[in-house]
Amino acid sequence: MLVLAGAGSGKTRVVTTRIARLLDRGIPARSMLAMTFTNKAAAEMHERVGKLVGSKVARELKVCTFHRFGLDVLGAETRALGLRGGSFAIFDQSDALGVIREILRELRAGKSYDVSAILSRISNAKNAFLDAESWAEAQRQGKGIDEYDEISMLVYPRYMAALRSFQAFDFDDLICEVVRLWQTRADVLERWRMRYRFVIVDEYQDTNRAQLELLRLLCGEHRNVVVVGDDDQSIYAWRGADVRNILDFEEHFSGAKVVKLEHNYRSRKPILDVANAVLAKSGARRHKKSLIATRVEGDKVRSIICVDPDVEASFVATEAQRLLEREAARPKDIAVLYRSNLQAAAIESALKERQIPIRMIGGQQFFERKEVKDLIAYLRVALNPGDEMCLRRILNYPARGIGDAAVAKLGAYATAHDASLWTAVSRPHAVHELTSAAIEGCRQLLRIIEATRARFERGEPSAEVARALLADAGFKEDIMAGSSTANAAARRWGNIEGLLNVFARRDEKGKGDRASFAEFLRLLALRQDSEEEEATDRVTLTTMHGAKGLEFPYVFVIGLEEGLMPHQRSLDERATDAAPSGAEGGDTGGHSIEEERRLFYVAVTRARDRLYLTRAKHRGSRGKMVPRTPSRFMLEIPPELLEEREELAPVAPGMEKVKAGAAGVLAALSMNPFAGDPPLIPRRR
Repeated sequence: MLVLAGAGSGKTRVVTTRIARLLDRGIPARSMLAMTFTNKAAAEMHERVGKLVGSKVARELKVCTFHRFGLDVLGAETRALGLRGGSFAIFDQSDALGVIREILRELRAGKSYDVSAILSRISNAKNAFLDAESWAEAQRQGKGIDEYDEISMLVYPRYMAALRSFQAFDFDDLICEVVRLWQTRADVLERWRMRYRFVIVDEYQDTNRAQLELLRLLCGEHRNVVVVGDDDQSIYAWRGADVRNILDFEEHFSGAKVVKLEHNYRSRKPILDVANAVLAKSGARRHKKSLIATRVEGDKVRSIICVDPDVEASFVATEAQRLLEREAARPKDIAVLYRSNLQAAAIESALKERQIPIRMIGGQQFFERKEVKDLIAYLRVALNPGDEMCLRRILNYPARGIGDAAVAKLGAYATAHDASLWTAVSRPHAVHELTSAAIEGCRQLLRIIEATRARFERGEPSAEVARALLADAGFKEDIMAGSSTANAAARRWGNIEGLLNVFARRDEKGKGDRASFAEFLRLLALRQDSEEEEATDRVTLTTMHGAKGLEFPYVFVIGLEEGLMPHQRSLDERATDAAPSGAEGGDTGGHSIEEERRLFYVAVTRARDRLYLTRAKHRGSRGKMVPRTPSRFMLEIPPELLEEREELAPVAPGMEKVKAGAAGVLAALSMNPFAGDPPLIPRRR
């Protein structure tokens, strides 16, 4: 079954209620698998199911992300995969980028490359199940080869060799390797098919080719698969998502039933009229549907034309202040959405000037921060010295005399003796030409790791073990010495304290045993949710992509100009852009424009009660102000659906209060005792 769930149509309720209905029909909870794309969404789904069926039954359900499911399969099938020692490491995004940087150094690549662009090409190839040789051949036979294709052809095989040497999987492998295993081992596939007889997938429009293949293998025989999604909200092609998966669902799973959810319970009718108008102009293939409002009253969508970005920021902040003071809104009721993070600075500054609290979504993720990853790497090495990636990360952090030359000698010794890198570090005196400083550095690291391991073996709580390790390694001193300001140091140490609090909460729940803690640390590599997304009473600033899945009573969508929305990169293909596997019709530019249209639709439908669409007539470009053209999407909205006004000059913070007070005084002074006469000084509106 394909459930086409338009924005605000109750998609999550459909998923959770279906699970409850299956349970009510006698389907065992352990036979069900529900998958989505973020830990936050999976946790919310699990919690809502628990409220419907009880926490005891819900505990037997498997509700997780695609990547967590892939990790579980790989972890259970290490023997079938032929992994020595029955263990493996996970490369997160920064690990993978670090390996590619090292490969570029080895290749002596003269120019500075965008490492993320190379990784994107490798990722797209892997998800298309193309090895390095096949991908290179496909590139030569397809479009013209650019400089990023050429360097990626050199990096790809070396990257895969590095993964094998570390006995590691990256995020793509968590899906692709499961598919390969199932394709070659029918007995393994049958075991998982028998285990999960009912499969539900949320946000199906975000799946890529590898995820589709995983579902076809798992569900192709029993066909008990229900997917929920909306092709009109497919906005992640640059991350590998293929909108064709949802468009062609009936071809992939013959005999499928299609259900459309078109009633919107979130937004007022004027907002939905704008959303429908923009989608109606789409030239892309899509499932025909239109949102139907259940909240029919509401203010017209306001189109605000500003002289420049400063006036735009001033308008947003002043209007936000007015909503807070005169309409009893809370800061958490307001969101400002933009296409690029570069647009945030002016809005952030204007809101701060008015002392309006803000939260920003879309910065560096908590578990990607250096100091957080460093502590996790230390703990993982203490629990598993064979984790070479983590060991390389901490060998010389904090600095202890083990420079690049020493690391190379340790690695050469390990290779020559068919031993692990940890073995080499444990025998520094045996490594040829290792300096006395490096030998002493290895011994320091050994003492730290052995002391940490001993604490784990004594059963000490993980938070206390981690805190002792920080002291032994001198983390705090290094952070204080290596930060540009005291505030930066405090912020970095605050991240460490945040991680310690995570450990402490696990300890309080009785989850501090060594084995479960080791698994928990491994799972942290899959965490992509930002701790900034916790609900707080603050105005939300986020990109349009970051707003997916959120909703607010009042929404400002800013910068609605050609070059920003749609973004310039959707109009001009660059060498750094990796062609997504889900391109529509093969035309990169045309594909991108339709995805930008869907992104605008997603932004508009985040608003519940009132929507503001703003743009600037002039905006800075390369040091000078240049005229800006309205977004094509704004021009496609019928004028009668908008209430348009111009903003000519910024309003200083606090001036709204002054103006309101002055207007009251003037009104009082102008009251005419003679009935019927007009006021001496008219009130300005």
